[in-house]
Amino acid sequence: MGEIPLNQSSVQQLAPEVSRRPLCVDLDGTLVKSDTLMDSLLLLVRSRPLAALQLPFWVLRGKAAFKAEVGARVSLDVRHLPYNRSVVEYLEIERGEGRKLYLATGADQQLAARIADHLGLFDGVLASDGKTNLTAGNKLDGLRKTFGDAGYDYIGNAGPDLPLLQHAGTAMIANPAPALRARLRSRGVAVGREFRDRIAPAKAALKAIRLHQWAKNVLIFLPMLLAHVLRASVFGDAAIAFVSFSLCASSTYIANDLLDIESDRRHPTKRARPFASGDLSVMTGVLISVAFLAGGVAIAAAFLPRGFLLWLFIYLVATLSYSLVLKRVVLVDVILLSGLYTVRLLAGASATRVGISPWLAAFSVFLFLSLAMVKRFSELQNARARGQALANGRGYLLGDIEQLRSFGTSSAYAAVVVFSFYIGAHDVTSLYIHSNRLWLITPLMIFWLSRVWLLASRGQLDEDPVIFAVTDPLSLLTGLAVAVIAALAAL
Repeated sequence: MGEIPLNQSSVQQLAPEVSRRPLCVDLDGTLVKSDTLMDSLLLLVRSRPLAALQLPFWVLRGKAAFKAEVGARVSLDVRHLPYNRSVVEYLEIERGEGRKLYLATGADQQLAARIADHLGLFDGVLASDGKTNLTAGNKLDGLRKTFGDAGYDYIGNAGPDLPLLQHAGTAMIANPAPALRARLRSRGVAVGREFRDRIAPAKAALKAIRLHQWAKNVLIFLPMLLAHVLRASVFGDAAIAFVSFSLCASSTYIANDLLDIESDRRHPTKRARPFASGDLSVMTGVLISVAFLAGGVAIAAAFLPRGFLLWLFIYLVATLSYSLVLKRVVLVDVILLSGLYTVRLLAGASATRVGISPWLAAFSVFLFLSLAMVKRFSELQNARARGQALANGRGYLLGDIEQLRSFGTSSAYAAVVVFSFYIGAHDVTSLYIHSNRLWLITPLMIFWLSRVWLLASRGQLDEDPVIFAVTDPLSLLTGLAVAVIAALAAL
């Protein structure tokens, strides 16, 4: 139980319930905030995609057999499942009072037994056995057969638990589905206790789509700004492209988080993400992801050039490849990440029908490669500072830190060199009357890039460097100074 943080104040609010009846606890959505079958399916798709092709055939054999087949091929990390802390605290109190506790679940018996062994709270486990799917009526029959006239108390969370709650001596609910409470009330079932350990769904959904990450898509506006094409119609196209790209990007963020549930739960900060923490269900995530993807593509198809759709498609394929495989391939992951930033620039150029400068393309390659490197570097540096084992599955070792620093800083200063050549290019004079003033930007670039790497080396960079750039006051001040210098060069 050392792995589950306990809220001491909530423990003090709980009084032991006076009951001699055994207490039966549902697993999915009740003891654990997530659905362990959906978690297992995501792990199967991620770790054994070829085996996942057999899913339709397993379904034909029935739910119980389906769960057994999935459970035989993947093993969830039961230590880091998102347990409902208030339920666990209550069970600990009840067990301390000598009450008999039983885990009664529709999950496969092997998984249920491992969870029970980990928690060390239960006197017995009733679960699906590969033949009988122990949910709803089947579970009720199982409990009646096990406990007879003595009866039982029950904690559940959703519609399938309704018959169990109706026949329980004391009915209790945990993070209940909205309709469950109404159905219990309509049937005259009194709820003895309610356990809550989940943030509001709307708040969790906003967190899942990562609105702050949309800041990266401002790069779509950059080609038109650097080409000094400032017409309202062009800006309107860029704004539509920004919305389309952002919706598709949020769709990919959700897909990535769903596939990363298992590893995120072992991460010191990512375990608080909505899906890893169980605050948002997998099915809700799938629906949001599909809706955002469909919306983003529809907007692009209706209002933007076909070239933008091509870059959007390249972005989606690259991101999916990254989520499934390439994020675990050393160096390929950072090269792909840097390429995704350049794709944003190319998509913006296509949406606004503005040609992209070769200098801008070369500059972006080196700059964003450095920022991708610093992201991986800071992950390793922070893990080393905390004395933690690496749990992100990226394939990097702590011994790679200095080499990543070398790669990243070299790429950063290469970007400065490319910018210096750009200032001396012939086409610059057609855009900037006083192009020599652009040289003032060079020391600002050196300052900002050096500062990012210095903070990363100190273990003080805990976020995406692009997000850091748009939230850090000194970075924003530096960006403002760059904009003022560029304006003065153009006047």
